[in-house]
Amino acid sequence: MKHISKNITLKHLMIDQQKMIGLQFYPDKIIQALIKELPNPRWSSQYGMVYIVNTKRNLDLIFNKFKGVAWINTNTFFKDKPLSNDNKAIDINYYRNREKSDNFRFCPDTYLLKLELKKYAPNTVRAYVNAFETFINYHKTKPLIEINENDIRQYLQYMINNNKSDSAINIAVNSIKFYFEIVLDMPNRFYQIERPRKKEKLPVVISKQEVKSMINLTTNIKHRAIISLLYSSGMRRGELLNLKLTDIDSKRMLIKIHDAKGGKSRITLLSKNILDELRTYFKEYHPKTYLFEGQKGGKYGANSTLKLVKMAAKRANIETEVTPHVLRHSFATHLIESGTSIRFIQQLLGHNSIKTTEIYTNVSTTYFNEIKNPLDEL
Repeated sequence: MKHISKNITLKHLMIDQQKMIGLQFYPDKIIQALIKELPNPRWSSQYGMVYIVNTKRNLDLIFNKFKGVAWINTNTFFKDKPLSNDNKAIDINYYRNREKSDNFRFCPDTYLLKLELKKYAPNTVRAYVNAFETFINYHKTKPLIEINENDIRQYLQYMINNNKSDSAINIAVNSIKFYFEIVLDMPNRFYQIERPRKKEKLPVVISKQEVKSMINLTTNIKHRAIISLLYSSGMRRGELLNLKLTDIDSKRMLIKIHDAKGGKSRITLLSKNILDELRTYFKEYHPKTYLFEGQKGGKYGANSTLKLVKMAAKRANIETEVTPHVLRHSFATHLIESGTSIRFIQQLLGHNSIKTTEIYTNVSTTYFNEIKNPLDEL
């Protein structure tokens, strides 16, 4: 019997509230070509793998397509419960305890330890480990300590030629620099490595009237409270889902945000209107620990939050694609338009640099409304 060296690991994913089959594999031209023949394969940058819709027919197709070409690893797929509404964040121990194979170069234990000691967020851990492992498997036969600038540039060129996003390239550079400069303590080891030029994109903003319509047309008290709080506080989705009951300070009309982006904590505004809404919500749902909890307890789901915001925008007939972050953008822009100090807005949003906050002045109508259009004067 012919020995099969290639392998594909199947994973359960839930994307946009739909069951998916994730296919995790080391980059290989044959596997990639065959995957393109599967029904509507897509790439998830969040989970770092290709996925297709989870149906029995598609599962059978996978086995038939790769028969004699790759070994299909289903240990996790058939052992775990197939679905949850939100895929839980993967912790460091997941990477330590993975089943190891000889034909794949895994992230060094020292790398994982340093990520753990620095208390990197689960999403950052996943991004760095996946990016670094993809890189070291590209230079599979070369000892890590011998990798130089040309090796990295060659890999980055490979990513560019394969139409990888600027974000993916930057994560790759960060993951590589983390190993050599932080894990191996070699400061500025690859200081000269070029990065893609940062593209300045304007934030997507909706009007106050559109926000009001989203809230008014949402009948579910829990969903309405989530939308109202996202907009009135300017919080990120993850920050809102991490809120505990004790983080709402109704006496000082403030919200405490702990361990936000970059491990920072801050306070933001608590609207009088949302306080009344929250009290009504609390009497009906009785959350125990987190302000917003799932049906079985624990934090409310990130995907569920995204879905309810999009559904609210659809009900309000808003053509713009609205996400929780769009509500954050709108909060900041509307504060600028009402004359709030940009320094204060910077603190509310938790930005390190005021330059990040200043981008909202580019979409604010404050100054545009004062300008007379020359056509109107003809």
